[in-house]
Amino acid sequence: MAASETEATNAILMSGVKFAWSGAPRFGMSIAELAVPAGQTVFLLGESGSGKSTLLSLICGINQPEEGRIEIAGQDIVPMKGAARDRFRAEQIGVIFQMFNLLPYTTALDNILLPLRFAPERRRRCPDGRGEALRLAKALGLPAALVERTQAAALSTGQQQRVAVARALIGQPQLIIADEPTSALDANAQAAFLDLLFEQVQQMGATLLLVSHDIRLAERFDRRLDILDIADVRREAT
Repeated sequence: MAASETEATNAILMSGVKFAWSGAPRFGMSIAELAVPAGQTVFLLGESGSGKSTLLSLICGINQPEEGRIEIAGQDIVPMKGAARDRFRAEQIGVIFQMFNLLPYTTALDNILLPLRFAPERRRRCPDGRGEALRLAKALGLPAALVERTQAAALSTGQQQRVAVARALIGQPQLIIADEPTSALDANAQAAFLDLLFEQVQQMGATLLLVSHDIRLAERFDRRLDILDIADVRREAT
């Protein structure tokens, strides 16, 4: 298989990546290679302070490496200007934040629809935004009346989590990044949440990278990675 064909099958391809942060304490990360095939569900194990947030910020194009390649859906995002990376991230990556990051005083529906305001291609793939938002909400166990009328701040933790998932999925981004999305849930709620998440990701044909320190979740995924095996992290006291 040609190299270009191989690259096209990867949702994430990182090679020769080096990143350094000059704050206190000084921090550095090197990644020789990381390849995540398109359509795979990947569990990334990482304890607090292991560098997982830095890794996700590099994949999402929030931080820039000093050198190396970071390809998302076949496109190297490292040479892109800041605004171009922001547009690319909005189009291609759906992020489920640990603290959900919902707009508290707008409705759940407005929160779900938010990515379509900034991503024309996602909006094009989703011409009936309201209908798709309500479909996702229903699939995730959220009734339409609640989604349309309730401000995010008034939702329970579990409901906020599902709104965050629907927001990440709307418009069918190629890559879903989930950062500790189950940390506030008990074991039964975690299992139910993952069932819903996997079902929707599979329907979309998307790739899922979920980061957690809870190793019990790993068996649900196609592949398990430990950040210590793929990233060399260095810290120096100042």
